[in-house]
Amino acid sequence: MAKSSLQGVEISASQFLDIFHRYDSDGNGFIEGKELQSFIRELQQARKQAGHELTDQMRDFVEKCEKNAVRKIGIIELVQILPIEENFLLFFRQQLKSCTEFMQAWRSYDADHSGYIESDELKNFLRAILQKAQKPFDNQKLEEYTAMTLKIFDSNCDGKLSLAEMARLLPDQENFLLSFQGVKMSRKEFNKMFAQYDQDGNGYMDETELDALLKDLCEKNNKVLNIGELSVYKSSIMALADRGRLFQTELALVLCADD
Repeated sequence: MAKSSLQGVEISASQFLDIFHRYDSDGNGFIEGKELQSFIRELQQARKQAGHELTDQMRDFVEKCEKNAVRKIGIIELVQILPIEENFLLFFRQQLKSCTEFMQAWRSYDADHSGYIESDELKNFLRAILQKAQKPFDNQKLEEYTAMTLKIFDSNCDGKLSLAEMARLLPDQENFLLSFQGVKMSRKEFNKMFAQYDQDGNGYMDETELDALLKDLCEKNNKVLNIGELSVYKSSIMALADRGRLFQTELALVLCADD
């Protein structure tokens, strides 16, 4: 079914999801390696069989892959390649243009500070994005967008989105959280580290304390963290802060592994 969907002039949201899951055969959130080769081959075959030329976006993507400029794609990159009807995922990404904007939005809509955006909170988040862009919608469409967003990004099927899951709305180059996946620590290690860098013991970090922490993390983990991106890391994480105060629960979203 996923292969035949590639023939369509327009692909529905549910067809798009089937396509992504078909080619992300190992379920790691990316189409890469042999999965990517298979996707390109079958995309070209499907379009030819349907009598359709590759779109400009498809052609550009194939050329980049042939030159090894693209080695893997996530769900948002796939959104830009395939002709999806009512392409709301791409629309949301256009409204959240940077990781800092995304983190600010997260802080606003994780209303109960649980560390997750649950269904009602997600609905409020999507409603605000749609209203900001003056995109028409009704309650039924909002329910569909909410359900589809959960279906796509809720990787562990718990009915809510963690920060890392929601961040898949961002393109890889903006998603600094991908780098921090390799430095996450246990709750015990995180608590010890927080106490060490919360130098005045007031229960939160200011920008100076966070700066010291991030510099040390970059030096110790230079294979996954880039010291040249320090200012990006800092501004994005401080977007979670309350009036310049970064509390332990907010920093844990970035640095603490799931219990």
